[in-house]
Amino acid sequence: MDNPGEVRADEQLDEAALAAWLQATVPGLTGPMSVTQFHGGHANLTYMVSFGDQELVVRRPPLGPVAPKSHDMGREFRALAGLAPQFPHSPRPLGFCEDESVLGAPFLVMERRQGYVIRSEWPAFLPEDPALRRRISEDLVDALADLHLVDTSTPELSTLGRPDGFVERQVRGWLGRWEAAKTREIPDMDRAAAWCLEHIPVPQSVSVLHNDYKLDNCMYGADDPGRLVAIFDWDMASLGDPLVDLGTLLGYWSEATDDIGRGTVGGVSTLDGFLKRDELAERYAARTGLDMSEIGFYETFALFKTAVVLEQIYVRWVRGQTKDARFEGLGSIVPQLAAGAVRGCV
Repeated sequence: MDNPGEVRADEQLDEAALAAWLQATVPGLTGPMSVTQFHGGHANLTYMVSFGDQELVVRRPPLGPVAPKSHDMGREFRALAGLAPQFPHSPRPLGFCEDESVLGAPFLVMERRQGYVIRSEWPAFLPEDPALRRRISEDLVDALADLHLVDTSTPELSTLGRPDGFVERQVRGWLGRWEAAKTREIPDMDRAAAWCLEHIPVPQSVSVLHNDYKLDNCMYGADDPGRLVAIFDWDMASLGDPLVDLGTLLGYWSEATDDIGRGTVGGVSTLDGFLKRDELAERYAARTGLDMSEIGFYETFALFKTAVVLEQIYVRWVRGQTKDARFEGLGSIVPQLAAGAVRGCV
């Protein structure tokens, strides 16, 4: 199960300030507060806060300087609030604090969902069952399709972004983030960005986007391990071309014949039973009715974007902004992703 552990020494919270704010904001919280930390993520810091048997989740940006418009807890709160009436997989938000005197940065509070998250390896408590892996894949892509069918005209969701020109702004924005974060020159990153700017497709529709949709941002049920019960990390949610999200999923999704790594999830999706990338796209197309003829662009852009994300995390380790040893090895993955993106530039 996805259970928290001790808070890392360099990521402690001001527990007295947090407890006072929570008890003034969230009804029904009484007694002493305890804090633990979820260790699975690579960027935003996520904690479990308990008051007796009442469990809440607190999320804040990583320590140190962050890229502009990234790790946006206010955006995540607005997205969760807008999705709550329509989309059961988004956790219910409980509060948002802009006062940086409390924890040193804006933070949000949401309900805790129970279940397990698949990260770099197949969980040891699950059976080696290809049929279960297929169900997990199917629920993963079905939930994404359902997100993209949500009504975006509601007051809460209609202000999440500007759909016109979304993809071009995304490509230019991620190129800017690369320039700000890069620790060395990688020519393939420049080639991939230039190609993406020259080949932007015309969007088929406008949807709510998660903007970092992947297997390890989703949780599955403890009592029904093939059922998706939650999607996390909504701090980049927006309105735009839904195939950006599908491309992101495909960009993270490894297959046994790949000769480069894809993101941080490792090769768990290469195991027998998981759908292949073309099967994910076909199932998504059947559920949404969208055409897949230009999906190659979106996958190429996804590989470029993931390379930038990993460089942003890696540079924090290089600059001494984090002591999390996992981040040291991310630098070597970035050139591989860049090479993979260039292969898609056809």
